[in-house]
Amino acid sequence: MRMTDNSEALTRRTEARGGEGSAFVLSRGVVVLFAVACGAAVANVYFSQPLLVTMGHDLAMSPALVGSVVTLTQVGYGLGLFFLVPLGDLADRRRLVVAQLLLLVGALAVVAAAHTAAVLLAGMAAVGLLAVVTQTLVAFAASLAPAAGRGRVVGLVTSGVVVGILLARTASGVMADLAGWRSVYVASASLTALLALVLYRVLPRHSAAPPTTLRYGQLLRSTITLFARERLLRLRALFGLLIFAAFSTLWSSVALPLSEAPYFLSHSAIGALGLIGAVGALAATVAGRLNDRGLSRHTTGIALALLAVSWLPLAFTRSSLWALVVGVILLDLAVQAVHVTNQTLIYALHPDAGSRLIGGYMVFYSIGSATGAIAATSLYTVAGWGAVCALGATFSSLGLALWAFTRHSAPDSVASQDA
Repeated sequence: MRMTDNSEALTRRTEARGGEGSAFVLSRGVVVLFAVACGAAVANVYFSQPLLVTMGHDLAMSPALVGSVVTLTQVGYGLGLFFLVPLGDLADRRRLVVAQLLLLVGALAVVAAAHTAAVLLAGMAAVGLLAVVTQTLVAFAASLAPAAGRGRVVGLVTSGVVVGILLARTASGVMADLAGWRSVYVASASLTALLALVLYRVLPRHSAAPPTTLRYGQLLRSTITLFARERLLRLRALFGLLIFAAFSTLWSSVALPLSEAPYFLSHSAIGALGLIGAVGALAATVAGRLNDRGLSRHTTGIALALLAVSWLPLAFTRSSLWALVVGVILLDLAVQAVHVTNQTLIYALHPDAGSRLIGGYMVFYSIGSATGAIAATSLYTVAGWGAVCALGATFSSLGLALWAFTRHSAPDSVASQDA
């Protein structure tokens, strides 16, 4: 996407702890690298979704236990958001990113080598825990961007997250059909190791002096304090919970009806839905630009309305793949537009606490995702696809109602200032 000259060469001067200054240029190429790394990391949370049936057969897991693969990954992700992401406000972010990526390589290797359900579930929980490096990277990119262009940078980086989430299903489906489900995690471990090396060499070696002298326990408590103090953070966190509950309701269960009559689609075909949903990346970049123009309230309202409407065509999935396509596009556009707006607004509240703000907000994302996943898969078993769509529509309508009741008291933008 075309960017202005200012965003082609966004700069921020950082200082070493000893007081020596160093300049780092956040060029478009570096922003793209952030986006690729974010997409590759977060994809690990979603690789399993088209593979659940195959994993279950391979390891003799019951349907209920297979569903817990997704849930445990999301639980691990939620724990990482609270316990690991805030470290970005205390530790050197470059070292933190590289360390998490290398540990993620180990977790992926455990999953690839798992021969019992217990080992698989433990490995998936560890993958979720360490995949939160995605949010450390988002906060890192936001900290390097000037306030005037922060929405564009967050939007571009988040577009990488969107593509990673959705192409994860396509890639894992194709690779599973060609070489088995384990090959997915072997390939991901290799890519993650390569990215760790590249980021180690490219990211700034000297970050700004830590904005806080809090100890780790105090740092975690301060995250809770931020929620108690900032109404906008609480509101945007609730939006995040509801939109990702709706998002997970669809994506954690859509493989079930598609693998049954009348479709009987393969892993590759089900995964190809991610290519359609990747149009959500467009919403991420556009939403970032609209936020920079002070239109976050309107963007949120329109997106939430689209999210609620998306469940109408999705309800006809069993009789029309075209209806599914339309619903997927609407849902992903809406979710990513709200998500980018949320992150940009909350980071601007306290840039010096950016990692804690992003991490705390994303805890609600993880709660919503886990809730949607377990509720949708359980509901499908007892009541079918129509009930799943009703659940997704309920989450979406609650989000729209929340926006309607709070739209006059929530700002269109937050005056941001450098840390």
